[in-house]
Amino acid sequence: MIDEDTARLLRAAGLRWQPASGDTFAIDRPGMAGEHFTVSEMTIEPHHFDTGTILGFNGTTEWALDSLAVEDALWIPREDQLRELLGGSFRHLARTPDGYRVTLELDGAERYFEEEDAASAYAHALLSLIAASVA
Repeated sequence: MIDEDTARLLRAAGLRWQPASGDTFAIDRPGMAGEHFTVSEMTIEPHHFDTGTILGFNGTTEWALDSLAVEDALWIPREDQLRELLGGSFRHLARTPDGYRVTLELDGAERYFEEEDAASAYAHALLSLIAASVA
């Protein structure tokens, strides 16, 4: 799983979230660091309105929060979601002695992103892809 700082970088780069069952998120407020939640029809459900998306906390008695605007949530994409977002530029994932390397094709050249875990390698590759698409 990527860390919250990397998730913030992805959001700042323009990655937008459409909440779906199984997604992980954090509440991006002081004092909530490290607290992760999972969207589930049983407990945390996205409600879509003309004014925006609200995450409803259904029947959570230990939690003093009924709902949260999606703008206050920090999506923490899973490894498979990050890989999918790379689209056709993704070439492969390889194990290295220190972790993992993601290979992308950008502007006709291969680019490599190495991190300790695969999800972080995918995330940094996606940040590079987003930056290349707006340049």
